[in-house]
Amino acid sequence: MKTAAVLAGVLALAGCSGSEAAVPAHPTWHNGEVNAVSRTTSAAGVAMTTSMRADGTLETVALDLATGRKLWAHPATMAGRLPGMGVPAPAIVESAGGRLVAVAVDPVRGGRWKAVLVGRDARTGIRLWTRPLHSTFGPQRCGAFVCVSENTALSRARLSVLAPETGKQMWQLPGIAEVEWSGASHAVLLRMARHPALEAYDLASGRRSWQLPVEQALGPGVDLSGGWAFGSTGDDLIGYVAPYTSPSTKRVSTFGLFSVRLLDGTVNWLRPSVVRVYPSGSPGLAPVVRPVDQRGQYGGFARLDASDGRVLGQISAAQIPGSGWWLAFPERMDRLGFLKHGQQGSAFDLATGHGTEVKDQRGWSFCVTDPRPLPLKHQAAGFYPVASLCEFDLASGRRTPRSEPPPAWFTGSQDGWRIWRDEAGGLHGVKDGTTTTPGMYG
Repeated sequence: MKTAAVLAGVLALAGCSGSEAAVPAHPTWHNGEVNAVSRTTSAAGVAMTTSMRADGTLETVALDLATGRKLWAHPATMAGRLPGMGVPAPAIVESAGGRLVAVAVDPVRGGRWKAVLVGRDARTGIRLWTRPLHSTFGPQRCGAFVCVSENTALSRARLSVLAPETGKQMWQLPGIAEVEWSGASHAVLLRMARHPALEAYDLASGRRSWQLPVEQALGPGVDLSGGWAFGSTGDDLIGYVAPYTSPSTKRVSTFGLFSVRLLDGTVNWLRPSVVRVYPSGSPGLAPVVRPVDQRGQYGGFARLDASDGRVLGQISAAQIPGSGWWLAFPERMDRLGFLKHGQQGSAFDLATGHGTEVKDQRGWSFCVTDPRPLPLKHQAAGFYPVASLCEFDLASGRRTPRSEPPPAWFTGSQDGWRIWRDEAGGLHGVKDGTTTTPGMYG
């Protein structure tokens, strides 16, 4: 989620109106030296995150994926990033030549440039190249290349595609765009404009293969100011656009969920006028939504099948137990829990829609429901860290004493590894062989 990903905002949509037995089943690690505030990216045995130092400055951190040991760290900054988008993670790209390159935004002192894009050897931190920046949303991996938005605060904004080993510009597009999916040779970009569009490009040549105006999928009146999120499933890309109320007209923008075929941009299915709830899985894996009618009244909850948009399970608005609750889901996401802190909550079987006994019922929900913005130095106010999940006993509303890894629908998985952030900002990793899937943050 982007603009609507600030936890303080999305919670409103999500919730309230030494023995042998101790030996882990899978290789695990915990690194408490970092204070991770961004998502974590990984590739070819290296994990990377943006961490906040004690003095409020940022740094790019590289970790050995097998052990969690810190490999190196360098100062980082944000130049032009919007607070609602969250702190960006470094990009980590395995080039066509097999070199693993880490790309991040470094601060500069003086001069006409506000920051500098730096490519480094991901394992050693040795600098390979630099590219001065005025303003940017940050770098992203796009196949075997690096995509970076540049001059985002200026009228001459552009997206540049760079060779990771040299920083050489391969091609560029005018305007602001973000990578929502990339394969070995192609990427799908969200072009951010008055009339946003999804566009697929050949990464080597810059040739566009298809274009889909988002309004063609959801209807006229789309405004990205409310936020957006994308996740892939098989051969499809699932997109979510959140509602936005115009301060001047008080009108709510068009919103909802839709699926696009990656091959040609054909719309597979759509669910208009639904909001995504939190916590929940990636739109491409396990979307959970609430319908909203024309009067702005929320309906019940439904889990959708990302492959075809059909409802896998739901409860009606009449079944929702009053107010003062937060959503909680078990590992399999087959039940919907309403957590009341310090009190008995309630739970429903999503397959049948029937209420279930809450005794011995567990659910994962946000550890903190009133997060504080990060005390960042030399940055705009309003940035929040990536949220953490804790397990709760629904019968008592208290946290469970166990320290199990959060569910895969939240962490996602990459090459069998799952990585997550705890409340203190420390990173955890477990190699449990889970199939590569997107998590809540894509």
